[in-house]
Amino acid sequence: MAGTVHRFARNTELGRELAARVAGDLRAALVARESATLAVSGGSTPVPFFDALARESLDWARVLVAPVDERWVSEDHADSNAALIRAHLLQQAAASARFLGLYNGASTPFAAEAALTRQLSPFARGIDVVVLGMGEDGHTASFFPGARTLKQALDPQSDALCVAVEPPQAAHQRMSLSLAALLRARHAYLHITGAGKWAVLQAAQASCDVARWPVAALLHAPGFDLDIYYASEN
Repeated sequence: MAGTVHRFARNTELGRELAARVAGDLRAALVARESATLAVSGGSTPVPFFDALARESLDWARVLVAPVDERWVSEDHADSNAALIRAHLLQQAAASARFLGLYNGASTPFAAEAALTRQLSPFARGIDVVVLGMGEDGHTASFFPGARTLKQALDPQSDALCVAVEPPQAAHQRMSLSLAALLRARHAYLHITGAGKWAVLQAAQASCDVARWPVAALLHAPGFDLDIYYASEN
């Protein structure tokens, strides 16, 4: 079951606290190893967190940042997670961080799995910090209910670092880090806002039905510590 729940009234306050926590995790990783890895989610919810983390002082040149998942669009597209991360996280103190995108221009994400798996090799030893989001359908990363590759994406024993996904209703195909890759993270956080998502989280915590609530695969993973950061207002 998931770890500690950290509650906040506003997302801006949450963003500052989560940024300080993540920065501490990254500093510790940089003491232990030559480099640190960070995977973050897109959407509007993490923007205050990104803005706060970008101001944290650490040796960003030794940090490798990647999206948890990506819509299969180029960075000049309005829906690009990479563009959002560059605009809000890879700024100020964090401008020197290295970035590894999950879109490589292939015709489909399915055609890009092998190439991106090779590029993601620095993440194979275990991601230092993962910050996840969640949708009101219970998806996290790009683990969407009803996606035809959901079973492969949620295989905790998989050797795959990333999995191509075609959500049944979303506008774009996706590339996502696999559940197995996420479960190897040294520090993992779930960042959500609003009463609607809180209700979904409660439903997923009460159920092991990962087909209905894919986020439940993380919430119920044995030995996996997922701290939840929740703000009642976005």
